Amino acid sequence: MSKQSVAVPFTTLSLDASSPVPLYRQLYEELRQAILSGQLRPSARLQSTRELAVELGVSRNTVMNAFEQLLAEGYLEGQVGSGTYVSRALPDDMLQAGAVSVRAAHARRKGRALSSRGRVIAGTMVNASPALSSTRAFRPGTPALDAFPFDAWMKLTARHWRYPRRDLLGYGDSAGYGPLREAISEYLGAARAVRCDPGQVIITSGAQQALDLAARLLLDAGDSVWIEDPGFLGARGSLLGAGARLVPVPVDDEGLDVARGARACPRARLVYISPSHHFPLGVTMSLARRLSLLEWASRAGALILEDDYDSEYRYAGRPLAALQGLDKEGRVIYLGTFSKMLFPSLRLGYMVVPSDLVDAFKNARAILSRFSPSIEQAVLTDFITEGHFARHIRRMRALYRERQECLLEAARRELGDALELEPNDAGMHLVGRLPRGTDDRAVSREACKLGVEASPLSLYFIERALISGLILGYAGYDEREIRKGVRLLAAALGV
Repeated sequence: MSKQSVAVPFTTLSLDASSPVPLYRQLYEELRQAILSGQLRPSARLQSTRELAVELGVSRNTVMNAFEQLLAEGYLEGQVGSGTYVSRALPDDMLQAGAVSVRAAHARRKGRALSSRGRVIAGTMVNASPALSSTRAFRPGTPALDAFPFDAWMKLTARHWRYPRRDLLGYGDSAGYGPLREAISEYLGAARAVRCDPGQVIITSGAQQALDLAARLLLDAGDSVWIEDPGFLGARGSLLGAGARLVPVPVDDEGLDVARGARACPRARLVYISPSHHFPLGVTMSLARRLSLLEWASRAGALILEDDYDSEYRYAGRPLAALQGLDKEGRVIYLGTFSKMLFPSLRLGYMVVPSDLVDAFKNARAILSRFSPSIEQAVLTDFITEGHFARHIRRMRALYRERQECLLEAARRELGDALELEPNDAGMHLVGRLPRGTDDRAVSREACKLGVEASPLSLYFIERALISGLILGYAGYDEREIRKGVRLLAAALGV
């Protein structure tokens, strides 16, 4: 069947700005139902995201997020420069769906409708990777699993499992294994200038659980929260799930623009920030901005969530001191993870909370999932205290610097002016800028078809995306994988 242009009947679309369900999710549901009911027929051509955004009076990002979800699920298909169409072959579970069956299915499901909060959680994007089960260049946040000291880890694990202590096999402390909290406290004081004692450290199942805990405990529905724009999708998801009103604050070369945030919302309840190495732009927040943020938080009575996800990987000088170390009023809650330093499936992270909030966070941690696995915590403790951790971090700094240089060299040779990549003194990924007017989501989809991941930068913006670009993680891939990935990316860009 030949593809044909059609005018989508936008008069039937109904988006409610006051609903707790994000606008992009509402649009996704409306378009999906139009496809299921036959209102939008196979091969029908949709208007562009820009035209649809104007018609509906929403941001273009809202429309692009809805389209991305529909493309991922097989309802839509498209190619760079060609447009977006209703799929000719719909997903299997839709083949027998018609208007009558759709209404019947909705009627059967009325008794198990989600709550308002549940709808927000279910409709919030938290990850940009299309296939989490596989690891391929250039997924960001992936450490060098090929260079991890598995022999040392295996020996430590065998030590604990050969003659396991009874206290490690029973119920553990919700705050975490005591010796691990001590080791983390000592490490953070020496390496990150974090001021804390072991009693302030709470072990979590990664930084994402720490974000969720903080959002649950510190926010009421409708509370305003500053969040970096662009910024981390996982933080956005946790905050929206808690019913927060997000206040997007732009990020420039000095980090979060505190003055802009204060003008937009002078009495925000909470701030989420990644000052040591912003995700995804990679900038470091200046000292002046850090002091300005702490001063504003003191005036506003606000708390700050500091996400320090990969600051160990700095290639020029020592890692920067944490924002928490400058805090004299106990307003900063510091979040860290071992996913980037060791391996993601370990599922161990931590948070450092002000002393007056420790009991509340311990109780909330117990309610959420009781405690993290004790044997893994004990193995990690030995890994740190016996020096393996420090040696591994030193080796990874050198390795990641080499892999970044490999990516830059391959990009210069293969991509030319199609993608502008600049070196960065820190982190595990680079941001490549595309020529003005390029649809980075279309490029990302084309790259994915060829077997390479390149997350579109526009996906991380809440307001209008100011930059078109791709996020390229390099830490977890050897030189062969990096060079192959760049060649595939060149093909996706038509170079």
